[in-house]
Amino acid sequence: MDTFHILVVEDDPDINNLLCRIVTDAGYDCRPAFSGSEAALLAEQYAYDLILLDLMLPGLTGEEFIGRLRRGKTMPIIVLSAKAGLEDRVNVLKLGADDFIPKPFDNAEVLARMEAQLRRYKKFSGPMAEGVLKWGGLVLDRESVTVTVDDKEVSLTAREFEILALLMSHPKKVYTREQIYQQVWGEEYMGDDNTVNIHVSNLRAKLGEKEYIKTVWGIGFKMAEG
Repeated sequence: MDTFHILVVEDDPDINNLLCRIVTDAGYDCRPAFSGSEAALLAEQYAYDLILLDLMLPGLTGEEFIGRLRRGKTMPIIVLSAKAGLEDRVNVLKLGADDFIPKPFDNAEVLARMEAQLRRYKKFSGPMAEGVLKWGGLVLDRESVTVTVDDKEVSLTAREFEILALLMSHPKKVYTREQIYQQVWGEEYMGDDNTVNIHVSNLRAKLGEKEYIKTVWGIGFKMAEG
């Protein structure tokens, strides 16, 4: 089994210890951090495959940490927080988080969501993901996990990268929101368009003024004609 490296960012020592135990019992390497500032320093010094993140932290808040990290890194971020209102969930997704688990959490659910994220991250960053996709001035390199627009690199989250790779792999095909959700999230679609819409909206904003992703009203999304 691959050894994945997980960063656990949680200021409560008991919860941090519990999350680290979930991680290590599953056979993964765990490093704890107890503040946003400490987590930011560790993320600069070491490479992590996934981050479990609280929002209410000393130093940098969880939201500030996500914003700083997403300037250059794409590993999945799962937020675990008692701030579980709809607005809070939407905000962290817009910032670049990949999943949200409300507190109190179930240990088995945390592990299942971690493993789902790691499977997708490995798929899109491993040797089986080699290949370069091009569409106009847009270039997606699966091997290096990079995206450039007119030769300028764009920083995407792991999930944004997966959505773009899916659309670019069959640029003339219209993908429904259900198809995007099932292929990118790997879960049964529950009819909530908001999750897919938020990620596509974030992706469009990062790709710049030119329209690369077209909305096909009543159906879903496809790559826009050049």
